[in-house]
Amino acid sequence: MFHAGAPAPTALALMRSRYTAYVRGELEYLIATHDESTRHTVDVRAVSYWAKQTLWLGLEIVSTKAGTETDDTGIVEFIARGTNAGRPFAQAERSRFRKVDGRWYYIDGVVARAG
Repeated sequence: MFHAGAPAPTALALMRSRYTAYVRGELEYLIATHDESTRHTVDVRAVSYWAKQTLWLGLEIVSTKAGTETDDTGIVEFIARGTNAGRPFAQAERSRFRKVDGRWYYIDGVVARAG
């Protein structure tokens, strides 16, 4: 639904849809939902390579702060699990989101743990 163009109603919904985009290798969606202020920092080639090498095993939402339909900013903390090049990993991240003209965008995230 969101990948077809409908805006995600919350920061959490956008986070989940971005995870799904990683699983499906939908890089165009990842770029389109990245905030303009930080979009230039995305290394599309590296993200593409990494996504193709990864077998995704699950997404766990740890917490959310704001990011509802009535907010303009939000934070989603999550743990994404998978294997990359045969090595298991768990990436814990605290991601920031903002809403612009009714659409949520991923700004950036701080990786708390990667292994």
